[in-house]
Amino acid sequence: MADVTVTRIAEGNPMRFDVAVRDGDATTEHHVTVSEADLERLGAGRSPEAFVRDCFAFLLEREPKESILRSFDVDTIGRYFPDFEREIADR
Repeated sequence: MADVTVTRIAEGNPMRFDVAVRDGDATTEHHVTVSEADLERLGAGRSPEAFVRDCFAFLLEREPKESILRSFDVDTIGRYFPDFEREIADR
């Protein structure tokens, strides 16, 4: 199982995060933004960091870490995976 480290690098709207996904000796790095509206709508009361970590868990269940975009906003995930909003809200 991959180890996902989420670090908030900027407050505001959107919030910005650096995410490192480590699996064995290989690590990928990602830059992610999350709007306050998306966090409120989909986060189910989670902290921003926990929400981003759960978003990566969702992605990693569907694709290898190397296939995840290096820079994206969380609202982009639903364009690739139509079940994202329904499933992430239930986590």
